[in-house]
Amino acid sequence: MRQGLIPGLTASLPRIVSPDVTIHLGADQPRGAVVFSTPSMIHLMEYAARELLRPFLEPGEESVGVTVQVEHLAATPLGARVEAEARVTAVNGKLVDFEVTARDEIDIIGKGTHRRAIISVEKFAARLNEKVAKLTEAVMLPLDITPNPGALPKLETLLVSVDGAVAKVTLNRPQKLNAVNMQMTSDWEAVNSWLAGHPEIRVVIVTGAGAAFCAGDDVPEVGTLSLDVARELSHRQAGLYLVWERLPQVFIAALQGPALGGGCVAAYSCDFRIAAHGANLGMPEIKLGWPPGYGIAQLTALVGKARALELCLTGKQITASQGLVYGLVHEVVPTNRVLPVAKELAAQLLAMPAEALRETKRLVHADEGVTPKQTYLADTAGYIRCLELPDAKEGIAAFREKRSAKFGK
Repeated sequence: MRQGLIPGLTASLPRIVSPDVTIHLGADQPRGAVVFSTPSMIHLMEYAARELLRPFLEPGEESVGVTVQVEHLAATPLGARVEAEARVTAVNGKLVDFEVTARDEIDIIGKGTHRRAIISVEKFAARLNEKVAKLTEAVMLPLDITPNPGALPKLETLLVSVDGAVAKVTLNRPQKLNAVNMQMTSDWEAVNSWLAGHPEIRVVIVTGAGAAFCAGDDVPEVGTLSLDVARELSHRQAGLYLVWERLPQVFIAALQGPALGGGCVAAYSCDFRIAAHGANLGMPEIKLGWPPGYGIAQLTALVGKARALELCLTGKQITASQGLVYGLVHEVVPTNRVLPVAKELAAQLLAMPAEALRETKRLVHADEGVTPKQTYLADTAGYIRCLELPDAKEGIAAFREKRSAKFGK
């Protein structure tokens, strides 16, 4: 922990009371009230203390709540502005005590005390991993990434070339329409670690070899996996795409052909998408007998609930021009212009101030909050439940035999 943290320092956090932080009292009665909930008020107080500590943390440190004792003194309605304040009262090594209060424009609505501990994230994660190993359904969010400042290891399914501050990553399984298998998942994890260790690379262009961008998961391989392996693989794949939000580089997808299922997720996990007129996008997992294993929240954020339902429930494929209307694509160009336009966009981005660009990207993605980043856990759970049903087995068999699936009623 850095020096300078002393009693008397204060920090405050404002927020508007939105529906997601309220409780409806008397919902089954003629008269009721929607008010700021006690857990949400406490959460805001704790976050005020957490933000106060942030400038005093060393790299690799975080603060966690140890105790909190709060009185909820007054109700606050939906739409009101509230503000929490945390004031340091004592610093004892890596334990920090606070006095916390919350108020709206009329009342002090809550007050109490709070203690936080400064911890090593690495040690904390290691202990949590030990617990995860003992709990049947527990998982660790696979978003940790260890930077590799050295050379890129040998890759089997990806080609990486570097031109100045731009890296081009080519999915290289053209005979399989660049479908994502276990090896490509491992290769992407290695590339992500390498990118994290090379901030001098500022833009990444992702494209596919041959006629496709990416046809999604390698369905025949999925049919050979145990449910435990399939679950782990889905978590890893969700994690590797979510990591793109946290890497300092700006990602540009150059779509010259189909971007389907996991390939569509890869495309919309990039910060920009340039598509050829002949490209098509879709989420066809339903036609195989299961829901998307990850990426539903990110898709919904991009195209809205109605379009997400349309794509995921029908499995329809849309053209690049439709993708432009839906918000899935930024620009549609002739096939021979996809990579040149992506490179032109990269040049525009490189002309921007590097740190401002990185910080802006981080803030835009962070503004979604944490919940959308965790919903893939529910996505994968639904995917695994369906994967063991007869319809999924029929979907895989039909895919292999190049015929229409005959699902049960």
